[in-house]
Amino acid sequence: MLVTRQLVFKRFWYPVIPISQLEDTPQSFVLLGEKLVVWLDLKGQPIAARDRCCHRSAQLSKGKVTEGNIACPYHGWEFDETGRCVNVPQISDKAQIPKTYKIQTYQCQERYGYAWVCLSDDPIQDIPQIPEASQSDYRLIPEFYETWNCAGLRVMENELDLAHPTYVHTTTFGSTEHPIPDELDIKDTEYGIKVQAKLGVVNPELQRQNLNMEDEQTHRTLDMDWFMPFTCLLRINYPNGLTHIVVNTATPISDSSSQIVQFCLRNDTEEETKAADAVAFDRQVTLEDKEILESTNYDVPLDIKKEQQMMTDKPGILIRHKISALLKKHGETEQTNE
Repeated sequence: MLVTRQLVFKRFWYPVIPISQLEDTPQSFVLLGEKLVVWLDLKGQPIAARDRCCHRSAQLSKGKVTEGNIACPYHGWEFDETGRCVNVPQISDKAQIPKTYKIQTYQCQERYGYAWVCLSDDPIQDIPQIPEASQSDYRLIPEFYETWNCAGLRVMENELDLAHPTYVHTTTFGSTEHPIPDELDIKDTEYGIKVQAKLGVVNPELQRQNLNMEDEQTHRTLDMDWFMPFTCLLRINYPNGLTHIVVNTATPISDSSSQIVQFCLRNDTEEETKAADAVAFDRQVTLEDKEILESTNYDVPLDIKKEQQMMTDKPGILIRHKISALLKKHGETEQTNE
C-alpha cells in the first residue's frame, strides 16, 4: 500500500513539528507528499499552510513571522492564520489587497507539545486522547523526533509484535526464554484495536536503575492501543507500581519515509528517575527497531496472503483488515507498486 495515493489518510491528524521548534522561526514539513509551512500566531497557536506563496511560488518557510503572520521571503507579502493576505508592501492601501491573494491553510492544533495537522476539513477521528497527559502525577518527556526510511504501517505492526523482542532487542529487554507472550488478548475498537499481553523480559543495569528494581528477570504487563492509522500507545505496567507509557506516531512523509514522533509519560519524578536516563533506554530500544524496519519493503500488502503469518501476527493482521475496510468504506482500492 502506498500512503500518498490513498486519499483517506489525509483525513487523519498527525504530529508534524515540536512546538519548541516554532518559537523563533517558521518550519517546513512534508506530510503525505504535501509541502507545509508551520508557524506560531500571536497567541502562540500553531498554523499550517501550503509552503508556496500565491504570488511567485516562493517557499514561505524561508521567510519570517511578523506579528503572527507568515511573510514571504521574496516580496514580503504577509498572510494571516486563515491564509488571507493582510499586507503587500507594494500596495499602500491594505483595503485594496485583492481577495484572491490567499494561500491554502490546513487544520492545526497543539497537543502533547507538538503541532498536529490534518490535511482535510473533515477529519475521520480526533487526535488520540491520552488521559494521563492531564494528570498531575504523570510527567511528559519528549523522546525522539527523526525520519525513518520505512512505512508507518510497518512501525505500527512492530509496536504490537511480541515475537520480535527475543531477536531484535537482545541488548535491551528481549528474553530468549520468552519468544512469545505468556498472554495475548486482542479487542476491536472504534478508533483501532486494543491489545493486552504479558511478556517475559530481562532488565539490564540501566533499566533496573530506571525502575528502581533489582531483578534482572521479570514480566511486563502491556496495555497497547493502536489509533488508526499510525499512532500506537504502549502502557508498560511494572510490579513496583511504575507505569511507563510510550506514544509513537509514524507521521507519513512519503510512501517510503515516516517522521517518528515519540514521547513518554511516567508516574514518577525526576528525583526518582532522570528523564535523560528514561530516554536513553528507550533510545536503545528504538534504534534496534530502526535497523530492522528500514530493511523492510515499504509497499506493505494489505492482503495477508501476500506475506506469511504466524500466531503473534494477529494484531498486525487485524490492522491490515481494518485499513482495508477503511479504504473500501471511502470508495478507495489499495494502491501499490505492483
